[in-house]
Amino acid sequence: MLTQVTEGVSVHESEFCQSNAVVVHGRAGSLLIDAGVQDHEMACLADDLSDSGQTVVAGFSTHPDWDHLLWHARLGTAPRYGTARCAAAVREQLSDPNIKADITEHLLETGIAEKVPLDLYGLITALPDEAAGIPWDGPQVRIIEHQAHAPGHAALFIEERRVLVAGDMLSDVLVPMLDLDGTADPIEDYLAALRLLEGVADGADAVVPGHGSVGGADQVRARIEQDRAYVLALREGRTPDDPRIGPSARPGWEWVSDVHDGQARRLAERDGGGGRFRSA
Repeated sequence: MLTQVTEGVSVHESEFCQSNAVVVHGRAGSLLIDAGVQDHEMACLADDLSDSGQTVVAGFSTHPDWDHLLWHARLGTAPRYGTARCAAAVREQLSDPNIKADITEHLLETGIAEKVPLDLYGLITALPDEAAGIPWDGPQVRIIEHQAHAPGHAALFIEERRVLVAGDMLSDVLVPMLDLDGTADPIEDYLAALRLLEGVADGADAVVPGHGSVGGADQVRARIEQDRAYVLALREGRTPDDPRIGPSARPGWEWVSDVHDGQARRLAERDGGGGRFRSA
């Protein structure tokens, strides 16, 4: 079911990891950002759009993680975009003939492997390098590209609607997940991305994370600061005082502590066991 965030912007939340698909209404149809995860959920989204007289005229994937590259035939054949770096990462994935089988195997333990449609996986079109916005007939959607979390990751700022779509950042349930394999300085890349998001924070009345709850105007800067505090604690070799990990973690999300432990361990290994991450 679509839930309105503000006029012209709605969210469809998945049962899987509170994944958020974002719909932005335009003059001739809708922009669909990160379409969703499970087959029946995307079919429901297609029904919701049809019932409101809307068709999908453009899609966008915020980054090249599998759960942001899915699509459903009932959503139509509109162009699906990503940043140039994101699209390049997806092309590399698709060059592996086993990629879809690997995703299915990865999902077996979640119980949703048979519910994730992969036939239209990753069919995105690269936007020009450093593209400033999404080409479509609707409210201007500014692309804020950075290298935190994944190659070519893009947050989107819908200035006219005062909504920041954050991709896999600014979540109330997930800690910042660094790109520890794809960048020489994952800490600084993440901090740089947070500074970019901070640059539009005062113009946003709502923030939509890739996973988790939609936040209001009072949450935009608060989530930026929470993510920054977490990353700085990692850099300094400290255990973050963060409600998303440890005993205060939300029920059902205790595994996020394992994500944190893994990141802290890998950063310590990069640091040579010194307890403090040093930039490469």
